[in-house]
Amino acid sequence: QVQLVESGGGLVQAGDSLRLSCGASGRTFRGWHMGWFRQAPGKEREFVAFIMWSGGTTYYADSVKGRFTISRDNAKNTVDLQMNSLKPEDTAVYYCAATLRVAYKSPEQYAYWGQGTQVTVSS
Repeated sequence: QVQLVESGGGLVQAGDSLRLSCGASGRTFRGWHMGWFRQAPGKEREFVAFIMWSGGTTYYADSVKGRFTISRDNAKNTVDLQMNSLKPEDTAVYYCAATLRVAYKSPEQYAYWGQGTQVTVSS
């Protein structure tokens, strides 16, 4: 029903910014809540940010609060993650995902996932 494709990752230096974008196919995007997760080598998938279907409610992991901003454009079927003041510990593969549920921190609640985009932050 929903296909997600992330883009915008790359290699940057600490303190730099990146904007990740996730494009969705299909006509059901507006009704889905969207989340961003990340996974570093040897670690479990970690919640990063969440935005509800209307865009009116957002949640962030404490580790990124104040530095990252999630947004969506339902007319364009996209959800973005603006990442500022990047740190080496932000290095991971970043995934966008779609859910109809409100348990936004739990990866198992998300029905659709993108392929991931690599973000590497050098010191």
